[in-house]
Amino acid sequence: MSTSPSTIRTSTVKRPARARELQDALNHYLYHPLAWQLARLLSPTPITPNMVSVFGGLLVVAAGIVYFSTSGPMWAMLGMLLHMSWHVVDGADGDLARIIGRTSPLGELVDGICDYASHIVLYILLALVLTRALGPGWAWFWTLAAGASHIVQANHVEVQRRFYQHWTYGTPWLHNASGDNSALFRDKGGIGFILRAFVAGYLRLAAGMSPNALRIDAAVTHAMANDPALLARIRAEVQREQRPLLVLLRYLGPNPRAILLGFAMIAGSPLWYFIYLSVGLNLLLMLSVRLHDAAAGRVVTRLELA
Repeated sequence: MSTSPSTIRTSTVKRPARARELQDALNHYLYHPLAWQLARLLSPTPITPNMVSVFGGLLVVAAGIVYFSTSGPMWAMLGMLLHMSWHVVDGADGDLARIIGRTSPLGELVDGICDYASHIVLYILLALVLTRALGPGWAWFWTLAAGASHIVQANHVEVQRRFYQHWTYGTPWLHNASGDNSALFRDKGGIGFILRAFVAGYLRLAAGMSPNALRIDAAVTHAMANDPALLARIRAEVQREQRPLLVLLRYLGPNPRAILLGFAMIAGSPLWYFIYLSVGLNLLLMLSVRLHDAAAGRVVTRLELA
């Protein structure tokens, strides 16, 4: 009996080892194990990682439709389950790309666009739900405040995690490929302009919140190619300064949002969720931005990277 190449490839690729300090309990014990199993099931099929990213976005939209078109705790729990399922699918696209050997900065970008676009649709549907109780004025005020907060918070969390992974473990990400736009967006036609604008805006927002991080990143890039001793020193300092702050990113990250939104809808209104994002999490965001940049500044000063 012959074995297909896809079966051989799936059996030989190991589940990616993720740094434990970057994972909360949901990721470590639930989302990531399920995502890996889903990716293994999909690897022999014609389904691509980008298709998985799109499907994940559709789960978020489906959650929004449930929240908009139904009422009652049981339906709200279904919406929460759909939203939580997105976390599994969101991890499966990257795992599938690793299994079939199709990881790329462009795939990472597609995943990000699907996440942002689907949550925009979700927030619009939640605004329509809130309009029934508050009228359009206050409903859209809180929706826009929460949506803008979500974007900035998600950018901070993702970029700080990616920086930490790159500095500590050498994991490449979109930032390291963004300089070569001609390669990243080759043969993308007119949509290439939109993709470049999205990347530029995403990274510019990150740079505005992490000026000292950019200095460390430049030093790491140089040290990887030219100075292993300096790279080891940078990694030791990053572990010392940045690692204790990762716990803040867990509270600002996406995992609590789906659950908190579900609880708000079980309670009968997305308003509680919007207030939490717009007030509570923004206070935590300001603290996190300040602490992360100060920690990066201490690394820069100690290693004389300025």
